[in-house]
Amino acid sequence: MYAFTNRITLQNEQFTIKLYKPEMIDLPPELVEIYEKKLIQGNVPDAYRNFYRKWLRFYLDFCHKYGQAPSDPQSIAPFLKKLEAKKQSQAFQRQAQHSIALYLQPVNESAATASTAIPPIAAATVNEPIQVAIVSAEGRDGDPPSSQPSSANTRTNGIPAPAPPIAPEEVLSPLDQWHNAVADLAAEIKVRHYSPKTLKSYSSWVRKFQFFTRNKEIQAISPADVKDYMKFLAVTQKVSASSQNQAFNALLFFFRHVLKQDFGDHTDNVRAKKTKYIPTVLSREEIDAVLKHLSSPYDLVVKLLYGCGLRLFECVKLRVDNFNFEAKVLTVHDGKGQKDRTLPIPLAIVKELLGQLEQVKDIHQQDLENNECAGTFLDNRLGKKYKNAPKELVWQWFFPARTLTFVPDEKKMRRYHLHDSHVQKAIKQAVGKARLTKRASAHTFRHSFATHLLQANYDIRTIQQMLGHSDVRTTMIYTHCIPGRTVKEAQSPLDF
Repeated sequence: MYAFTNRITLQNEQFTIKLYKPEMIDLPPELVEIYEKKLIQGNVPDAYRNFYRKWLRFYLDFCHKYGQAPSDPQSIAPFLKKLEAKKQSQAFQRQAQHSIALYLQPVNESAATASTAIPPIAAATVNEPIQVAIVSAEGRDGDPPSSQPSSANTRTNGIPAPAPPIAPEEVLSPLDQWHNAVADLAAEIKVRHYSPKTLKSYSSWVRKFQFFTRNKEIQAISPADVKDYMKFLAVTQKVSASSQNQAFNALLFFFRHVLKQDFGDHTDNVRAKKTKYIPTVLSREEIDAVLKHLSSPYDLVVKLLYGCGLRLFECVKLRVDNFNFEAKVLTVHDGKGQKDRTLPIPLAIVKELLGQLEQVKDIHQQDLENNECAGTFLDNRLGKKYKNAPKELVWQWFFPARTLTFVPDEKKMRRYHLHDSHVQKAIKQAVGKARLTKRASAHTFRHSFATHLLQANYDIRTIQQMLGHSDVRTTMIYTHCIPGRTVKEAQSPLDF
């Protein structure tokens, strides 16, 4: 831990002090034993006593290096300034001050030992003996003891009264405080059953906010920091309006549910105004051109995205029991917002869907014969509740992954569904080969689904239900994707 070079041993009537130049002072066992009693009397938790002993060593080393008297309480102030210059947190500075106060306080035990205080180590050069000062219960230098009661703002015998015991959350470093805060954020999101993507997004913004504040202590964070951060995103980073609002919502949730602080009325926080977004829509000819360059199973995935208006994650997470081929109904479970909805199965692809089901059955049979395969992945704790469900056909993914996934905790293999990124990559390549003049992605087929239904004069409420929108205003955006049909010449309704 420390180099044992240039050892110098200095003796005193009571203690032997060892100095390791240029390293720190090695505390004698007798001093450590007495200081341990002070830690017990000061109700310092066991987990933090080692930190207190280190602060004492730092303090004694500081006094030796800069010619300060350890027994003089006036030496505490320059030591704390040194810690501040070293960019130690306020919590660590308070802890160091408390450790030194305990060191300077007399031992409060039986009469036989009450006259002996923790012996401060005076500053000395290597050529002079270390002087060990004795502080008695009657006071230093023969001064009578103070008659004033000890308190947080009272000095006893010229020595600052010890601070109250440091609470565990106060002695944590700022990095540990932020780590615990992000863990609490994850717990608050999971309790509310928010999407894993929401957890990932909010955690990311909180971590970026932590970096912006330079690991500022959690207790010192205020809405003013959020205001500065929002200006930084808008002016310096030049992020989009949607990203600004997402960051604001993440920090609003963080303040309300994790820090338990009042975020104010938000009047000082300027919210970015989103521009009116008109989605990209492909024509039926363009969709057919993309499908020509897609192989199985990606072509069938795109047909479901366009034919049913599914989101990409909803499509790849379909299971066998989601399809009712007799009633020609597709049930989407746990869509966006944990909502279920039903959709008609496109009759044009029923034969392809049945062919895909046969492939799923073959893969499932292979997994059953594989002793190392524990079945498929199930959401939440369904696998714990229904032990045999992972190996049942109805729970298998309709678009299974080609390879098995190793689960380290179980030391077994399981089958995952087709990954989103594989579908996105296949669509991007197909769009490039089709030489489209529009920027298209997996979500573009959902936009095309809604727009083509509007062009076929479907009711907006029906389209809202099929898309799974909570608010019809979200669905109304597709009205901007079709040409307006108005009659310019004014006519009477009797003439219609």
